[in-house]
Amino acid sequence: MLHPSWQQSYQWNFEKLGTRETHYNIWTRKMNKEMDFTVILASSFLVVLLCSPLASSQSTAAPPTLPPTPTPTPAPAPAPEYVNLADLLSVAGPFQTFLNYLQSTKTMQTFQNQANDTVEGLTLFVPKDQAFKSLKNPSLSNLTEDQIKQLCLFHALPHYYTLADFVNLSQTGPVDSMAGDDYSLNFTDVSGTVQLDSGWTRTKVSSAVHATEPVAIYQVDKVLLPEAIFGTDIPPVPAPAPAPDIAPAADTEKGGSGLSPTSLFSSSGYSVAKLGAVCVELVYLVVLAFGYLI
Repeated sequence: MLHPSWQQSYQWNFEKLGTRETHYNIWTRKMNKEMDFTVILASSFLVVLLCSPLASSQSTAAPPTLPPTPTPTPAPAPAPEYVNLADLLSVAGPFQTFLNYLQSTKTMQTFQNQANDTVEGLTLFVPKDQAFKSLKNPSLSNLTEDQIKQLCLFHALPHYYTLADFVNLSQTGPVDSMAGDDYSLNFTDVSGTVQLDSGWTRTKVSSAVHATEPVAIYQVDKVLLPEAIFGTDIPPVPAPAPAPDIAPAADTEKGGSGLSPTSLFSSSGYSVAKLGAVCVELVYLVVLAFGYLI
């Protein structure tokens, strides 16, 4: 049996303890309510977040990145139409002799390669067949194959020139041909006519066979003969034959025929020998007539 004072003290402590437990229970319930509210609030926020478009876009797997579409390669530019020199020379004019020389010395392929060069181009001087036929001195028959090849190359320039370009070339001096430095040509422009001078040959451009860049082909009346092959001892050009003198007709008297005896015979084409024969025949006839009268 406890002492009354102790019993009262224990009772007070139990009451106090009960009061504390009551406060704890109230606090616990309050905290539980607050936690429930927090959980509900967090859950609501999470639901709203998951339902938003941003969440949907983030949660949806991004489609795989496709490789970039390759840019189509542009089609190559069409190849230029090259001039077939052999075909052109075979149909453009009477150039068969020169064409035969080009093919026999394989110079045609050299010219064709130069003609296919669209940057520089080719200028070719082509002699007619008659130019080779009329070539007597010097002759090409004694030349070696290499000299014939150099002669063919001498007829070409490694650049495309129009007829108007030769006006400037006439002021710049000799122009090297495709045969080399020792094979040069001089050009002059005379009233729009292009003239060529190789030392041995003086001729002119008579016509343009083909004049479309990068190929120019010009016809010439003579074969171009280089000094590097035929030397510098060039024979002088023969002077032209003088015109025949025609005796002037003598003045005639009024009512005359207007022809003197000299002009009569000269106009009839009689030579001195024929005139003498006529005189002899006249004398013979006079003698016969005189003898008959006697």
